[in-house]
Amino acid sequence: MRLIINSGGPQAIDEWRAQFRVFAPELDVAGWQEDVDPSSVDYALVWAPDAGRLATFPNLKLIISAGAGVDHILADPTLPRHLPIARMVTARTQTEMAEFVLTSALMITRGVKRIVDNQSRRHWEIFDSLRVAADVRVGIMGLGHLGVASAQLLSRVGFPVSGWSRGASTLPGLPSYAGQEQFGDFLANTDLLVCLLPATDSTRGILNRDTLSRLPKGASLINAGRGSHMVTQDILDALDSGHLDQAILDVFEQEPLPPESPLWSHPGVIVTPHCAAIPDRKERARHTALLIAANERGEALPNIYDPQRGY
Repeated sequence: MRLIINSGGPQAIDEWRAQFRVFAPELDVAGWQEDVDPSSVDYALVWAPDAGRLATFPNLKLIISAGAGVDHILADPTLPRHLPIARMVTARTQTEMAEFVLTSALMITRGVKRIVDNQSRRHWEIFDSLRVAADVRVGIMGLGHLGVASAQLLSRVGFPVSGWSRGASTLPGLPSYAGQEQFGDFLANTDLLVCLLPATDSTRGILNRDTLSRLPKGASLINAGRGSHMVTQDILDALDSGHLDQAILDVFEQEPLPPESPLWSHPGVIVTPHCAAIPDRKERARHTALLIAANERGEALPNIYDPQRGY
């Protein structure tokens, strides 16, 4: 069997081969730029593949995303729509995302950006009051594996947590809301909004003026879902008006974030470089090997992209 990889560039292929020698020594691993017989390719592990390339592999059985999202694959207009696409959602992915959300929530709760900005100005400021986790109601949009893992970790630390999803869903042991009819109530009871939604037509631009206006004044935002969720100007306007206090943003419509973006220098924003949850190559190779072995046995695979749901 042959696996072709487009992740990390040509310089990463030696490491990929070393990892797959451990987890799937029977695999013939090829780099994306290598000259291979297209008919010999059985599996593809990819991130942002060149448009049209996947369609050249007539015997391809499964596309495996190198990340949790698949929009970078769906952007290919020639994508063979009959092929299953597996999302890279591993136990480590869930841990990394949950820890990123927790770290961000604690930074917002304890005013870490204000402290760092004061340090850069050599300004000593005594805070009038300090908040703790129990003072900040966290609302998580998106109750998939990453959302549930984040909610559970936040709750264990002491944050009051609720969740919202577009369709019926539950958050074990915690309040949950669903659908447009409950969206307003969810937002009204949220001091810190965390977006972990998938990228779909219905979630595009959901972090907009209307959504933000329904949060309590002084609320904050963490977006580690997709850049397509944000209407950037609406977020900036909410920050400038004081309705939104802080925002930690990890994903953007254009990446890398252009140097001229006002998000870089806004005093209420922390920019992180799409680093919330990036499993290392060892973990991705291990998970890919498990997916391929299960597929060869004819077993149902986890986290397969569903076109009807959009994720």
